[in-house]
Amino acid sequence: MHPADPRAGTAADARAGGGCRVTASDSGRGAILRAARKAFARQPYAAVTLRDIAAEAGVSASLIVKHFGSKEGLFDTVADFTGAADALLAVPNAGLGRHLVLTLVRYRREQGSDLLVRVVFAAGSGDERALLRERFREQVTDRVATRLAGPDAGLRAELVIAHLLGLGAVMAVDREGLAATVDPERIADHYAPGLQALIDG
Repeated sequence: MHPADPRAGTAADARAGGGCRVTASDSGRGAILRAARKAFARQPYAAVTLRDIAAEAGVSASLIVKHFGSKEGLFDTVADFTGAADALLAVPNAGLGRHLVLTLVRYRREQGSDLLVRVVFAAGSGDERALLRERFREQVTDRVATRLAGPDAGLRAELVIAHLLGLGAVMAVDREGLAATVDPERIADHYAPGLQALIDG
């Protein structure tokens, strides 16, 4: 069995909140998604089982089927970044840098996970990792690029994403560090100007 086509099911997943819904979700669904991200990151798609994900999440396999329908449906949700992109790009460019930082930090504080950093799991080989990379490029990086005017829009978009991934990784790795604990507005005061400079070109 192979992961779904990169373009299959995206609209349905987006309506359902995808793998990165910004509104609060029930703890069972959230636990399943966290366990699934870990499982798909560590093992080839074919080696991952719903039973193992359920055990990691502390739920029944039937609950996974209830929420996602199948392993393919679960992976398709994990590989969907449309909800993250919608949240991150929800304001005009003039205030986008600050909004990006505040959205990323507040989501981490409120949801206990990151909007984007799971894409680092796509660094290895395999169909599932290639799908994650393709989805991320199409749904996040390319959407940022379309918002940017002036030269090197594609490069600047990638650098904006690099900044966000770096911040997300720091908060994930050191959960007691200042980036993970101080007021989000203070983080934005320091971090957003660099992002805004890339956005403005």
